[in-house]
Amino acid sequence: MTYQLKKDFKMFTLNSNRKLATEMAELLGCELGKCSVAKFSDGEIQIHIEESVRGSEVFIVQSTSDPVNESILELLIIIDALKRASAGKINVVIPYYGYARQDRKARSREPITAKLIANLLQNAGATRVVTLDLHTAAIQGFFDIPVEHLLGVPLLTQYFMDKELDDLVVVAPHNGSIGRARKMANLLNAPFALIDKRKLEEGGAESISVVGSVEGKNAILIDDLIDTGTTITLAAKALAENGAKTIYAGATHAVLTGEAVARIESCPIEELVVTNTIELPEEKEIPKIKSISVAHLLVEAIDRIHNEKAVSPLFE
Repeated sequence: MTYQLKKDFKMFTLNSNRKLATEMAELLGCELGKCSVAKFSDGEIQIHIEESVRGSEVFIVQSTSDPVNESILELLIIIDALKRASAGKINVVIPYYGYARQDRKARSREPITAKLIANLLQNAGATRVVTLDLHTAAIQGFFDIPVEHLLGVPLLTQYFMDKELDDLVVVAPHNGSIGRARKMANLLNAPFALIDKRKLEEGGAESISVVGSVEGKNAILIDDLIDTGTTITLAAKALAENGAKTIYAGATHAVLTGEAVARIESCPIEELVVTNTIELPEEKEIPKIKSISVAHLLVEAIDRIHNEKAVSPLFE
C-alpha cells in the first residue's frame, strides 16, 4: 500500500525502539527525521533536532520501556525541543506506555503515576497520543488531548486463526484480563475460561483453580503484558494439570524482566506470541517466543491522523 504524505510530515525516533520506527518509516515511504541523542558526562540527556520542523506535523515513535525513566525523559525532552522549534503538531506514538500499572491508589499515600506521566507529556507540548493496549483503558481519561488507543488483540487473534487450531478455549490468566480474553474468544468463536487465583488466608498459600472446561483442548492464555512471567506460567501449569492438550499464550507487550524468559522456557507453554512494541534484546530471543509486528497498525493510524481520516475503523 502506498501512503500519501504531505510536505509538512516528519517522523522522529529515539533509543527505545528504533527497529520498529525504521520499519514504520519504510512502510510510509519516508526517512526518519535527523536528531541526535547524547549525554553529558554526568548522565544528563541532550537532544538536538538537526533539521527544520517549523510548521510541520511531527510524529515521535518512542516506547517508554526499559530503561523506563530514561525513555520517558528522552521523550519529554524531544517534545520540548520540537515545541521550541515551532513544530505545528506534535503527535507522540507510544507503543508501550510505561507506568500504566500505577493507574490508581492501591494503598494510602501512593501516587497515581500514570496520570503524572500524562500531565508531563501534555505540559511538554504533545498535541496527540497514539498508544497500544494500555494496562487500563481509563488512562485515556488522564489526558486533555486526543488519545488513539489501538488494540493488539485482533493482531494476536489473527496469528492464532492462521494456525487453524481446533478445539480451542481462550483463557484469562487473572481477573484483569477477562475483557481481552472474551474479545479473543468471540473473534475465534471459542469458549472462554478463567484462572481463579486467591489467597486461602492472610499471608498464606494461594489457591489456583480453572473455571471452565479445558480438558483435551488447545488453550490460549491472553494478557496485555508479561513482566516477570510468574502469572502466565502458573496459569499454564494449572491448565496442564487440568488436562489441556496444548497451551499457547499471547501478550501485546513483552516486558520480560528478571527470570521471565527462564520461567517461560521451562513451563508447559508451547509458544508465546508477543508484539514488537518493546524491542526484544538478543538474549531474550528464544525459539518458544514468537514476535509479530505492530508496524502496519501504527502506520495505518498515522496515515489516518495525518490525512484527517477517521481512526475509529482501527478499533473495530
